[in-house]
Amino acid sequence: MLMKLALSGMKSKYKDYVVLLAGLVMSISIFYMFQTMAWNRSFTEENAVINSIQLVYILGSVLLSSITFFYILYANGFLLSLRQREFGLYLVLGARKSKIRSLMFIETIALGLISLAAGLALGFGLSALVGQLIAKQLNANLSGYHAVYMPAILFTALFFVILFGLSAVWNQLKLARLQVLQLVHGSVQADRMWRSSFWKVLLAIAGVIALGLGYFSLTFMEQLREIGLYTATVMTPLGTYLLFMTLLPPLVAKWKKSNNTRGIKAFTYGQLSFRINGLTKLLATVAMLIALGAGAISGGMAFVNDAKIKGESYSVYDAIVHDPSAEEEAVLAKIPFTERLEYRYKIENELIYFAKEDLESHRPFANLTSNQKYGDPLKRITDRLPTGTDDTTTPYSEGWQDFLSRITPDQQLSYRIVDEQSLQELKSNEKVIVIGKTGDFLANRSSWEALDQLNIDKHKDDYMSWSKYQYYQYALGNATGTLFMGFFLGIAFLAMMASCLMFKILSGAAKDVQRYEMLSKLGVRKEKLSRSIYHELFLVFLFPGIAGLLHVLVGMNLFSFILAEPYYRIWIPIALFAAIYTAYYLLTVRLYRNIVLPGRVRTAK
Repeated sequence: MLMKLALSGMKSKYKDYVVLLAGLVMSISIFYMFQTMAWNRSFTEENAVINSIQLVYILGSVLLSSITFFYILYANGFLLSLRQREFGLYLVLGARKSKIRSLMFIETIALGLISLAAGLALGFGLSALVGQLIAKQLNANLSGYHAVYMPAILFTALFFVILFGLSAVWNQLKLARLQVLQLVHGSVQADRMWRSSFWKVLLAIAGVIALGLGYFSLTFMEQLREIGLYTATVMTPLGTYLLFMTLLPPLVAKWKKSNNTRGIKAFTYGQLSFRINGLTKLLATVAMLIALGAGAISGGMAFVNDAKIKGESYSVYDAIVHDPSAEEEAVLAKIPFTERLEYRYKIENELIYFAKEDLESHRPFANLTSNQKYGDPLKRITDRLPTGTDDTTTPYSEGWQDFLSRITPDQQLSYRIVDEQSLQELKSNEKVIVIGKTGDFLANRSSWEALDQLNIDKHKDDYMSWSKYQYYQYALGNATGTLFMGFFLGIAFLAMMASCLMFKILSGAAKDVQRYEMLSKLGVRKEKLSRSIYHELFLVFLFPGIAGLLHVLVGMNLFSFILAEPYYRIWIPIALFAAIYTAYYLLTVRLYRNIVLPGRVRTAK
């Protein structure tokens, strides 16, 4: 009997359950995708570049699990609000409360299991897609990677079964505390109006100060460093919550009293003034989730861009090959160099001798230094070349020191610059260093990889120089993990925050039915009522949207001292947020209209 009641109840509210399931399925699929990266040990061990990503995804799992925990509790609170009147009627008709609690437990667990199965199925496809994207981004192989990975499945299933069990127990405890009249008439409880007080004025001032300190710390993060990080982390959320709780209700009340709020607008702002006092904390939470979601995506993109910048700025020259073999010459011949230079050298008595004539006739570009930024015009080294003594006794210029140390085949040896005659008098074999620069470093990644592999095969256990491509791959490995973690965490945060706001609005929709019915009986057209709903909910969505985007625009300064371009293509996450937020706004309006407006409503023009 309980199963039949549970199924009939879920069937009658299937549209609401579908919305609830969508957020849960997305959360589970992204969580599982993170676990495949965190648990695939053989994959990360066989790919040294990807090894560092594992820690990034473990951190992402922790962040996602924490926000998912509160999301599930909130979503299941919405589930209880959907059925509380129905449960109250069951009690009036003689059903025992223990049976109602069992019914609620069955529905919660059933919903959890359905979302878990669908989330894992979607997670399998998501994991396969992300694995391919990461391998393509890092030019690595997928050896040892499993999109369907049993340890990740078991951990995900265990985690969410525990979460759903806890939420089911929580719903039962809430249901046990409610009386029959509270269940039956829960939708007609009065809203609390805003009342000003001395303490609220003080809290508003404290909120302005806290948010100001948070923004100040974010703006001057490069100077404040650790102190700024802690200050921004604490003060920005604190200021947001205080300002939403103390300033938003009087702002809406002031709009309501203005001369422009006549006719249906007066009703709209009246509705909003009743609703806003119970929404302030949630709206502040939504604003912070918007900042976290859009900020996570922006940060991931900025880190990948920074890896490219660091790879380019590591060395002006893309390739440095010592005494190239026939195979290396074949690879070099295929690379479209814009500049290729060769320098002869000999090694004798723990010294490396370079030919002065080669360096003089083919003066190289100065490598980037701490005082020079990537993108600045390149300059040739024009300083004088000292000859005859080694670098330990002769003060070479900074440009020559940096260049010669980079091209030296063994960093443990000192170098000396000699003329042509002195070089020929040395008995050791003459060798050559080939350096080259292309117009697009990333367009020739396969060639750099081939040169690195040939260098490894040639030197075996001997010393090998750290190539530009190796440095780029190392930086890109960390950045790619951050990019994918930021992207999917951002999507999860943005979807969850919009879902929570939608659940809160819809859970209170039953209270508004009688108000709209009265207006309809008084002759107000449904089109006007529909426009009023669009206007009211637009304002509800607007407040946290503006605050969240402002947090993102200021908050990206957090990375100013570690990233060259923290605002790199920030319009992409902002556009993504706008698309998700607009979709949830329109869906919320549609579902709300279906609840409060009787009959079929035409689209407002």
